[in-house]
Amino acid sequence: MNGAQVSYGTLARVFLRLSVTAFGGPVAHIALAEDELVTRRRWLTRDHYLDLIAAANLIPGPNSTEVMIHVGHSLRGIPGALVSGLCFIGPAFLITLALSALYVSSGALPEAAALFRGIQPVIVAVIASAGWRLLRSALQGQALWLLFAFAVALLATTALPEVLVMLLTGLLHVLWQSRDGRALPAFLLSGLPALPGQIVLASGAPGLSELFLYFLRIGAILFGSGYLLVAYIQQDLVVSYGWLGAQQLLDAIAIGQTTPGPVLTTSTAIGMIVAGLPGALLATLGIFLPSFVFVMLSAPFIPRLRKSTPVRAFLGGVHAAVVAAILVTLLDLGRAATTDGAGQPWLPGIALCVLSLVALVRLRVNATWLILIGAVAGLLLKATGL
Repeated sequence: MNGAQVSYGTLARVFLRLSVTAFGGPVAHIALAEDELVTRRRWLTRDHYLDLIAAANLIPGPNSTEVMIHVGHSLRGIPGALVSGLCFIGPAFLITLALSALYVSSGALPEAAALFRGIQPVIVAVIASAGWRLLRSALQGQALWLLFAFAVALLATTALPEVLVMLLTGLLHVLWQSRDGRALPAFLLSGLPALPGQIVLASGAPGLSELFLYFLRIGAILFGSGYLLVAYIQQDLVVSYGWLGAQQLLDAIAIGQTTPGPVLTTSTAIGMIVAGLPGALLATLGIFLPSFVFVMLSAPFIPRLRKSTPVRAFLGGVHAAVVAAILVTLLDLGRAATTDGAGQPWLPGIALCVLSLVALVRLRVNATWLILIGAVAGLLLKATGL
């Protein structure tokens, strides 16, 4: 089955399922989608999928959500982008909304640690499997291997945002191929979006319009991973505006991180805590709306840009950094998933990870089933005290 034959119903079903099983953060979401859309369904080639990842990293907004919107646009145009994006966001939004409502009514965070503990090792296996496939496709030639090693070193030893490392490796690859740099396209120097000025908001409880405009601005300037949302909002919401207490913000972040789907559904939890259901709806709309706009404006240019030699070189360099980011994330998540609270090896986690990797690579088991098995295993391990 190729992309031209994908119906809207099939597109919706696939992205609804991805939404409810996409645990582990943006890199894990991209790996899960690669397994489903590229390896299993063959809707896109691996090179095309890498191009969409690169394109998502060059515009503001949550990377993994924008990759899903890009996939829908590639398969069925603007209607497809709306279907894939809304179906990826929708279930995650509803789950987060339900947990947030329980939190607001009870003042406590529902227990989800055991569930996520069992899922983490499976996610590590999924990332490892997808990362290996993407590495073989992306790193063709000595220059890209060197840029890959350079990006790994930067990401592992500095606090540079992923998007800056990707831009840097892309530019270096252009310079590498052009030797003197004269082929560097002007759009790389002039195409970065200007950051809008700060919106001045009053302290105390916000109005609904203020809440919407705040998250709209964040969605329009947030480059890189959705985890960067925490860095943006902590100073604003707790210190400057006083909309939330520090513990409330931590609880909202925990809800967003322990539920499947986009990490930016943290905004849903914040909106619910601050202004109830209308606040949750408007905060979610505000933070995700720019992603749809940016993807639909940029998507038509991707095939044309691919015809340009400098742009192909730039995207090749970005691909190397994408694989580097996957490797660094894999190492971080792998340590967390296979060690206990004291930093000692956690044998059940190691076993889940190894068995999941074998099931993915040798038995071709769908990652969705493995995630469900991991969730059940997490609950059983907690019940038995392991």
